[in-house]
Amino acid sequence: MISVALIVILYSSLSFAATLFSSGHHGPRSVSELRYSTAHSLGDGYEFNVQDGWQTINITNLPYKYSNISRGHGGRAASHADNLQRRSKKPKESADDKAKSDSIGDTVKETVKNVFKGLKGLGKPEPVTITWYTGHDLQNPSCWSESDWAPTDSSFACALTLDGWQSKPQCFKFLELCNSPKKCVFVRVVDTCAGCAAGSKHVDLTRAAFGQLADFAEGVLTVNMRMATEPDEWHNNLWGPKSN
Repeated sequence: MISVALIVILYSSLSFAATLFSSGHHGPRSVSELRYSTAHSLGDGYEFNVQDGWQTINITNLPYKYSNISRGHGGRAASHADNLQRRSKKPKESADDKAKSDSIGDTVKETVKNVFKGLKGLGKPEPVTITWYTGHDLQNPSCWSESDWAPTDSSFACALTLDGWQSKPQCFKFLELCNSPKKCVFVRVVDTCAGCAAGSKHVDLTRAAFGQLADFAEGVLTVNMRMATEPDEWHNNLWGPKSN
């Protein structure tokens, strides 16, 4: 019953959303595109586990990139970190509760797998910082030596630190990012971020991807990230041309 209900909710939401316009997208997206351009849920009972490839990361609109960001985020960041630490100290769950949680988690994983047709999260966790970028920074994505394509505000793509991040994901790889179990998106690596501090583990998101996770005015928040597989179906406007 849980599996059927989750599938009905997911597909009903996608069908309804097909009649709407996505932010920054010229015209309505198809139902197929909405699978990948609308935040997806892992379910109420889902818990982020390192064994599933998750990592905890900080997301921020950095002052050196966006001049309209308030200078007072230091206190907010510390307060937010304290709240996260308090929330992480949960009481031990019983064997019955753990079995129930595992069952729900398995059901949700299978549902998400069916909806996203080959695109799923995996991999080793690694801490990074995430922001969003727009305008001329979108032009000439460096993962292609020559390409007529460039991401737009409505694409689901990202740029990574240019120098010093030794273990950074390679060009054209997919990442899964979650602000909560109910707010997750997939993005593709298409560019490098020259403005990101050398040696930092920094991922710059397109506006559409960031906007599915949080409000653009949000100063600092913590999310989870892991590597993801490549989808079975393809949308150039979301991710760019397939690599050779």
